[in-house]
Amino acid sequence: MPAELPVQQKIPIEQARRLALSAQGFHGRQPPATITSRHVTQLIERLGVVQIDSVNALVRSHYLPLYSRLGNYPQKLLDQAAWSQGRQRKLFEYWGHEASLLPIQLYPLMRWRMQRASCGQGIYQQMARFGREQQSTIARVLQAVREQGALGAGTLNTRQERAGPWWDWSAEKMALEWLFAAGEVTVAGRRGFERLYDLPERVLPSAILNHPELAEADAQRDLLLHAVKALGVGTEKDIRDYFRQDPTSARAGLAELQEQGVIERIQVQGWKQPAFALPALSAPRKVSTSALLSPFDSLIWERARTERLFDFHYRLEIYTPAHKRIYGYYVLPFLHHERIAARIDLRAERAAGRLAVHAVHEEEPGLDEEGIHALAANLRQLADWLGLPHVLINCQRASAARLRVAFVQVEQR
Repeated sequence: MPAELPVQQKIPIEQARRLALSAQGFHGRQPPATITSRHVTQLIERLGVVQIDSVNALVRSHYLPLYSRLGNYPQKLLDQAAWSQGRQRKLFEYWGHEASLLPIQLYPLMRWRMQRASCGQGIYQQMARFGREQQSTIARVLQAVREQGALGAGTLNTRQERAGPWWDWSAEKMALEWLFAAGEVTVAGRRGFERLYDLPERVLPSAILNHPELAEADAQRDLLLHAVKALGVGTEKDIRDYFRQDPTSARAGLAELQEQGVIERIQVQGWKQPAFALPALSAPRKVSTSALLSPFDSLIWERARTERLFDFHYRLEIYTPAHKRIYGYYVLPFLHHERIAARIDLRAERAAGRLAVHAVHEEEPGLDEEGIHALAANLRQLADWLGLPHVLINCQRASAARLRVAFVQVEQR
């Protein structure tokens, strides 16, 4: 490993915050009047990875990061980029951060992870025993995919007893997931939220599949550089968390990138650990963005970094018993003028045609009048994007009372 190089400059926390927001696509500029597939593709290429999650309390989470940055875009543009056939497909599914959509050009950078998975290492270590002991099932399932084309796990299920919870996978589902992790199959599309698996050569461009094999160290280093660009600034742990890389490889890769002058080692005000950023730091003078963030937004993935950047302690409470929740079931942070200024518990009540606001929690020092009106406008816009005519503010807190007044004023404009 190259020797550790010294810190090259120190920056205030405000500059770090603006670097992070700008790198993540929150630059404060007005989105285009008409959002096209090119805008969607360019944004995901900038982010490098968008996390997929099954919770549908508001909308599937992978649609939200684009909305937070682009505004009222057609969701079908993401569907086309992720799951269409032919030239429209610009993304692929794999284990990037968690289950993720990634730009298709990053596929060669993931082959090392596929090779590890096939050997039962890394994120799929828990499936190693299945891979060793169920080779006949794996071979049978792969042959079925070869012969029949894109298949869901339910099509192949031979289990007689009734399935249990969603994690109670059949042997065929386990085989498909093992093959997916190993790169032997990929996701051709989705039926509802069910993955449909097919051979990579029937889904992905030949130029991507035939890309020369990269050494693992080179691929990991390229992913680290993608993460630095996407984060703007981050510690070693922040950066390796972006694509879920291991500490040893990340430390070596970052040291090499710094030695090559591709990144700089910097010190951020108030951070105990040194950070990394691109040379010639360029942050906007201010970021006047207001946006509701998905709980799975890449801006706030690494919770410790979120606290360091925004002084905002955030934890998911989806799996917390209702009586133990502090803020709510599906809580979206509200980004406003370089602060995470509030958190809002939201639900899409589709049968009633409304967006329900179950809780409003302001962060110290609270939202001023401009901020509360910005939140009201964001809620109205979100409801419109989701096709929900009504917004119900179903919260008794003082913050909600202020929000109701602001919302009426927004509606009257």
